[in-house]
Amino acid sequence: MDAKLESKYGDISISPKVIAKTAGLAACESFGVVGMASVNIASGIAKLLTGDDLTKGVLVEIVDNEIVIDLHIIVAYSVNVKACTENVIENVVYQVNKLTTLNIKTINIYVEGIRLTD
Repeated sequence: MDAKLESKYGDISISPKVIAKTAGLAACESFGVVGMASVNIASGIAKLLTGDDLTKGVLVEIVDNEIVIDLHIIVAYSVNVKACTENVIENVVYQVNKLTTLNIKTINIYVEGIRLTD
């Protein structure tokens, strides 16, 4: 279901894909995040995603014009996971609110792996 906004000129619909892309980009810009992860359920192996594939690591649901976001991330080795995920949440909330002005009900973060950085 699309997010609905009203303006004095008419109604606005925002696709969950647009919100997912925004959330994915904001997450990847966060300190300690190497990238988004796509999890192969059969093998349980997390795959690092880049570019246009970012949305495969993000699930967005819109219920009663409130947003629920699930993020699957890969973090850098030796980074404090709690601090990293708090930074991700702050960045995602800021960017999605800037885009939509809608309430974000929940952000769930799943750390799917760690990776050495160069």
